[in-house]
Amino acid sequence: MEKESIRHDIMNILSSPSLKKEDIVPILKMDSKEEMDTLQSLAMEAKRENVGRVVYFRGLVEFSNVCRKNCFYCGLRKGNKAVNRFRLHEEEILSAAAFAHENRYGSLVLQSGENQSEEYIDFVCKVVRRIKSRYDLGITLSCGEQSEDTYRRFFESGAHRYLLRVETSSPELYGKWHPSDGKHRFETRLDCLRSLKDIGFQIGSGSMVGVPYQTYGDIAGDILFLRNMEADMMGIGPFIEHSGTPFYRSEAYSIPQEERLNVTLRTIALLRILLKDVNIAATTAMQALDKFGREKGLMFGANVIMPNLTPAIRRKDYLLYENKPCLDEDASQCNNCLEARIACVGDAIGYGKWGDPPHFFRRVNSPSFWL
Repeated sequence: MEKESIRHDIMNILSSPSLKKEDIVPILKMDSKEEMDTLQSLAMEAKRENVGRVVYFRGLVEFSNVCRKNCFYCGLRKGNKAVNRFRLHEEEILSAAAFAHENRYGSLVLQSGENQSEEYIDFVCKVVRRIKSRYDLGITLSCGEQSEDTYRRFFESGAHRYLLRVETSSPELYGKWHPSDGKHRFETRLDCLRSLKDIGFQIGSGSMVGVPYQTYGDIAGDILFLRNMEADMMGIGPFIEHSGTPFYRSEAYSIPQEERLNVTLRTIALLRILLKDVNIAATTAMQALDKFGREKGLMFGANVIMPNLTPAIRRKDYLLYENKPCLDEDASQCNNCLEARIACVGDAIGYGKWGDPPHFFRRVNSPSFWL
């Protein structure tokens, strides 16, 4: 009876047309077994009804760690002089694409630090065109803030998804997480998301859980922001410190590390229940906090996993945070491991499918405005 009561309370709150941050906060704080089980059950119902019990692979290629930004939370920040900077050669990226094709992943994610040079932009466009000329793979780019013209060039080259985390929906919090040097503006991030949407990309965004100065109210605001902007894909992950950043061993945490995974799971569940037919990634950072973290993400509503196809020799140089898992596994080892992990939660792998989110097609057929 208790679970029925919890279920009724959650759905009564989330179905309100005037849902506010303060309404969501109590759900984000639910931590009893009965509450977690109920939230998980609701999320899995929404997942099954809207996207099915299918997990899509996105082969992740971290092709460059050169970054012009100096975000206080990121191990790749420009100011971290201990990073061994690199950019993969074209053939290394094409080799990863060949592996994805041969193993029927369906899609690739090409991710890098932020670089706005013309040479970099040409490189990305050329690589995307070469991949598309050889393989029927969906292409997601995650290359940071760029001009609208650059985004259009990326799109015309053959990329059709773009991931740009807003990180936080709070301008005040954004200011505390970034230096005030003109390169880090909250409005620029929003403008980029608008441009991507206008061009026709499937847009992915997301936030972090447990960063210094962040409150449960801030996380609730992120959930409402992602709902209102009608993002098609979500990347939600727990924040993990990196020793090469100003936030290492900060005393400004309101959510300690041991609580961040469960708060992340509750955030994923809420997004699944509210947004229904979007794609949500079970991020690698979740596995860094719990060896079964990604499986737990799938059980709370996630339906995307990103196997790392970056050459093993380079993975240690692409550390956004410390204790990143799977640094020594080659791609085939990672593949076998993930197959077993997904099978154990009762999901199937959508081999050979792009796995585009139904939300995108619903959105473009009934466009709305946000912000």
